Amino acid sequence: MMQAILPLLRGGVLALALVAAPALAEPRHGIAMYGDPALPPDFAHLPHVNPDAPKGGRIVFGDDTGFDSLNPYIIKGRAPWGIRTYTVESLMGRNYDEPFALYGVLAESVETDESRSFVEFTLREGARFSDGSPVTVEDVLWSVETLGTSGSPVYHAAWRKVASAEQSGPRSVRFTFTAPDRELPLILGLRPILRKAQWEGVDFAEASTTLPIGSGPYVVDRFERGRFIVFRKNPDWWAADLPFYRGQHNLDEIRFDFFADAGVMFEAFKAGVLTSFREVNASRWASAYDFPALRSGEVVRSEIPHQRPSGITGLVMNTRRAPFDDWRVREALIQAFNFEFINNTLNGGSEPRITSYFSNSPLGMDHGPAEGQVRALLEPHADQLLPGVLEGYSLPETNGEAANRSGIRRATQLLDEAGWTVENGQLRNAAGDVLSIEVLLQQGASEAQSIAAIFAEALRRLGITLRVTMVDSAQYTDRTNNLDFDMTWFARSMSLSPGTEQIAYWGSASADVPGTRNWMGVKDPVVDALIENLLTTTSQEEFTATAQALDRVLTAGRFVIPTWYANVGRIAHVRALRYPDRPPLYGDWLGFQPEVWWYEP
Repeated sequence: MMQAILPLLRGGVLALALVAAPALAEPRHGIAMYGDPALPPDFAHLPHVNPDAPKGGRIVFGDDTGFDSLNPYIIKGRAPWGIRTYTVESLMGRNYDEPFALYGVLAESVETDESRSFVEFTLREGARFSDGSPVTVEDVLWSVETLGTSGSPVYHAAWRKVASAEQSGPRSVRFTFTAPDRELPLILGLRPILRKAQWEGVDFAEASTTLPIGSGPYVVDRFERGRFIVFRKNPDWWAADLPFYRGQHNLDEIRFDFFADAGVMFEAFKAGVLTSFREVNASRWASAYDFPALRSGEVVRSEIPHQRPSGITGLVMNTRRAPFDDWRVREALIQAFNFEFINNTLNGGSEPRITSYFSNSPLGMDHGPAEGQVRALLEPHADQLLPGVLEGYSLPETNGEAANRSGIRRATQLLDEAGWTVENGQLRNAAGDVLSIEVLLQQGASEAQSIAAIFAEALRRLGITLRVTMVDSAQYTDRTNNLDFDMTWFARSMSLSPGTEQIAYWGSASADVPGTRNWMGVKDPVVDALIENLLTTTSQEEFTATAQALDRVLTAGRFVIPTWYANVGRIAHVRALRYPDRPPLYGDWLGFQPEVWWYEP
């Protein structure tokens, strides 16, 4: 995928949005997860855009993953990032200057009740696909059902909660739910809407070479597999004058050039082949940006502040396989991982560590004993909780020295308790099996490879062999889809309003499904219950406590060895590419570049 966008949050912004939700007795222009959307029905533009941004120009990105599919909605193959983002529209669009609020796009209005037992969308007159055909209720019904049954598993959980889907008026569609769900109206509002007629007689799940017809601002102009794809602004785009889109989608052309290696991609940026480069390595940001174009001012560096949770990034362990099904082995590997030494080596010590899944946000857990409403949510499940959930859990800290003697001692103790002892320099269990770990990485993942190499040296002192296997993007997609790995690199962004995506990330129902995003294989009824509570509570306090409780269970589950997050987005770009003075709440994340950027020589 496009260079990773690392998530993070500061301060209590969620409290501004988590207020009691009023009943929605009539169609409205927007909807929020909690309370009312911030913008009034007659808003002129989103608050974080430049409504007078000039139109025209182009941006050229680099991508080090490649693609072998044109359909981003199915499990088969890997499609380019931009097809879903730029060519296909949804019923509603997200304002990334609010925790979770949507405003009408294909739909002119949305209606639901106080308990959110249903949602009804009314299509906007004049909404059209790029081939000129109108967007119809039939297209909406077909798209939501097809994605929920034949599409990628990420769409399935929401569809299972739909009891009925039907046309309710000339331009209206109504979805009734099996049970009230606060987030489901928003999730369905963001479902991509495809043209039904395009897929008649086609097996959607197998149609990886079919380019979906959408109603978004761009169309695919040309592409060459393995080399590039170009998106061209549709001059007849039906939504160009919508207030929601004023100041957005200003560029005429968006191009992705593909590279087999991230280092080669950076050299292409330095040479002027690429016009924007998102830097994810703090050390390189500090030391490698000294080349002629930057010294002349033709290229500039921008740091974009943001206010979002850290999310979880690091080495994930596949608990479907021994010995990762034993939490003591997972904790031993965490103890052996010398974060401070690795951070100093690769980043000069500049990056803060991810301490939990929602760290650096009001939704993040406290590291001491669970108290108050958090404890009340967890105590009924006390006999199912791993050590640390109720008592408190924190990742180990080292003095930054390579030896990490205290961590190695603790890891040795845990491994011994789990039945692993050293014989002739190798760690073995009672059956004589050697503890050997494969870390699966995609070609071009140079930073992850460096992390794994340092980690391998630490594990060698424990008698554990860690080997790194580098594969191309197609093999990597196939193996991760089929859950064929011991450990691999893992990143999941978190928002200020966690909801249905949590089922896909770590719900039991998704754990063993090919193509699941639950790579670690979490199958925990406590996690399932907490996710359900996130989706149904109407209380701000209970929502926050539930997220903090979920954070405790996941973090103390020891599924991932966390690394670091960036507290700013780092983008180097040609000076002619500009962005608004005030970034949105989520900063450099989805909906920011190139959506609100413009070209001004």
